[in-house]
Amino acid sequence: MKITAIETYICHAYRTNWVFVKVLTDTDGLHGVGEATLEYKELTVAQACKELESIVVGKDPHRIEDIWHTVYRDAYWRGGPVLMSALSAIEMALWDIKGKDLGVPVYQLLGGKVRDSVPCYANGWFAPAKTPDEFAEKALQAVAQGFKALKWDPFGSAYLQISRGQLNDALACVGTVYEAIKDKADLIIEGHGRFDIPTAVRIGHALADFDILWFEEPIPPQNLEGLADVKRRVQVPISAGERLYNRWDFRTLFEQKAADFIQPDVSHAGGIMELKKIAAMAEAYHIPVCPHNPSGPVANAATLQLAACIPNFYLLETMSSDVPWRQEITNETVLFTEGHMHIPDKPGLGIELNEEAMKKYPYSPKELRHYKGTLTDIRPDNAKSYFS
Repeated sequence: MKITAIETYICHAYRTNWVFVKVLTDTDGLHGVGEATLEYKELTVAQACKELESIVVGKDPHRIEDIWHTVYRDAYWRGGPVLMSALSAIEMALWDIKGKDLGVPVYQLLGGKVRDSVPCYANGWFAPAKTPDEFAEKALQAVAQGFKALKWDPFGSAYLQISRGQLNDALACVGTVYEAIKDKADLIIEGHGRFDIPTAVRIGHALADFDILWFEEPIPPQNLEGLADVKRRVQVPISAGERLYNRWDFRTLFEQKAADFIQPDVSHAGGIMELKKIAAMAEAYHIPVCPHNPSGPVANAATLQLAACIPNFYLLETMSSDVPWRQEITNETVLFTEGHMHIPDKPGLGIELNEEAMKKYPYSPKELRHYKGTLTDIRPDNAKSYFS
């Protein structure tokens, strides 16, 4: 069996554009799908996927480790979000091919299940809330859906520092949601890498009053030594990792003791086996793995295969709703009951693309909302649940 081509697809998804790949083979239409969604760099990462075609065409798709290391080695400028997202998508497509060819789900190729379903926390649940009371109302609705925890960024347009007024507004929002759901679900506060060290410490001290599950990315992600400093100085748990791109980045995080929870993304950190290796490293440090998972249906399918077989898996990020055409562009079936997403048992990743449907939702340029105070505009008015 040989790889014959790589195809890429970009599909508008309101806040971003999903980037999918299909790796083709010369064997009876056998192919694999992957996802390289890289917010605000979608055209760039799609081109990066196509550029890797010259390396992988002609290779045996079953030789996943060999292909991964060849692509990584031959890049010369290694690491970073663009290369690693492209490599991640191709790698997960190779696992999809292997699983389909052998007639088993990918988790069977990674050691088999340690669980049949995974507990989930919600992102996007708050759209389009603006006031603390609106956040609380939305929080109660999300808890009623069964989510174990709720995550959001309450910090408006703040960057590096935060004014007393902005901080008071953020804490009022956190406090109102906390009072509404404190006996029902946990709170996760997102920092999006916004703050300098003294501001992150100040906010971390204030968040201790609300028994939060973790404070995510309190400072810019490249400064792992600074993150470790913040972690030592606050009383709330710290999480990080969505903007680390391989096991070598995570090695520094572990050595620095910089986070209590790690959040690698299967679409950015090297794909399925690379996340399995990162999770094994985390297990040696007794650190839980909570994958970053706000993207599209193929990334979700790949993350579920991983979550099935990672012993130190803890919580899965899940978008509580999505654009209504999510159910058009793939055959995704997500079973969600009592706050758990169930692991599918179809061969490979268990998902296929509908290329014709995606043509109805072409690429649309988007910009970062984080410093414009429009973070709750994360979902369209017609957003809907994609769960079964």
